[in-house]
Amino acid sequence: MDYDDIVGLFDNMPDPDRESIARTREREAELVKPEGALGRLETLAEWCAAWQARHPPRLDDVRILVFAGNHGVAARGVSAYPPEVTGQMLHCLSTGGAAINQMAGVHSAGVEVVELLGGLPTADFSAAPAMDESACASCFGTGFDAVPGNADMLVVGEMGIGNTTAAAALACALFGGAAADWTGPGTGLDPVGVAAKTRVVAAAADLHGSEIGHPVEALRRVGGHEIAALAGAVLGARHRRVPVILDGFVATAAAAVLEKCRSGALDHCVAGHVSAEPGHRLLLRALGKEPILDLGMRLGEGTGAAAALGVVRVAVAAHRGMATFAEAGVSRGPEGFEDAG
Repeated sequence: MDYDDIVGLFDNMPDPDRESIARTREREAELVKPEGALGRLETLAEWCAAWQARHPPRLDDVRILVFAGNHGVAARGVSAYPPEVTGQMLHCLSTGGAAINQMAGVHSAGVEVVELLGGLPTADFSAAPAMDESACASCFGTGFDAVPGNADMLVVGEMGIGNTTAAAALACALFGGAAADWTGPGTGLDPVGVAAKTRVVAAAADLHGSEIGHPVEALRRVGGHEIAALAGAVLGARHRRVPVILDGFVATAAAAVLEKCRSGALDHCVAGHVSAEPGHRLLLRALGKEPILDLGMRLGEGTGAAAALGVVRVAVAAHRGMATFAEAGVSRGPEGFEDAG
């Protein structure tokens, strides 16, 4: 994939399937419960059906993609952990010892860990563009091609020491505001560390701000290899009609590039959770995404999205399995179940 090819991928994106939406609503109206009684679970079931283009929706084949990358900016001390932890955690993920592996087991979901460019770090984006056009396009294409077309649902996550700094710089480039608005403690920085990290994000904004004319250029200049791959995977899922549960700040910042390229590009995505990283809540607000969970999580790896997958499973199970009023022999009338509450 060439750098210029990325823009063309926003043409001819599938829309939600109207017939599946209509069939979902028809069945929902017949289920043995008061109208709207399951709240957002009902809209999540409809969202699944709309983007899978089938009714009823199903979650038999859920895939979890975790993209890993190294960041040159990590050498600036922007994380509480040294850069070599990326490789160490990559080994832990690959051998089944990470949190996301345990969550995947609960869901019988497959986990694929993708290391970008052999672990080669990006450039320090506070002094130069993080990636050249070739590296950005290569990583974006890797993510785009990693999405299996037969998946029922995709969970996207990441691993990379320093990547909340990149996410903050990318959000700042895409939506404006001060560096301090987007910068938080990441893996556990103290206030002094957060202040230093904020200065790095501000330096990146000063260096690249006037050169960013397109969202993909923001991705290239202040993103990361795994962030480019995340963006590619989310767009690849749209083209393959695979609904997506987004993880935390880093995954959402990557996806935000797509929304800034074309309004509605993230309609096939839900926000799995809002993380403890302060910029994430601000970013979700800018994207108009309501998180499913708010558990104070800040691990990454796709863990917040995997936790939210449980809620989506409940939504789909209820829609598929509940009896209708006719099947249950429950009256809709004044003495029936609908008026019991």
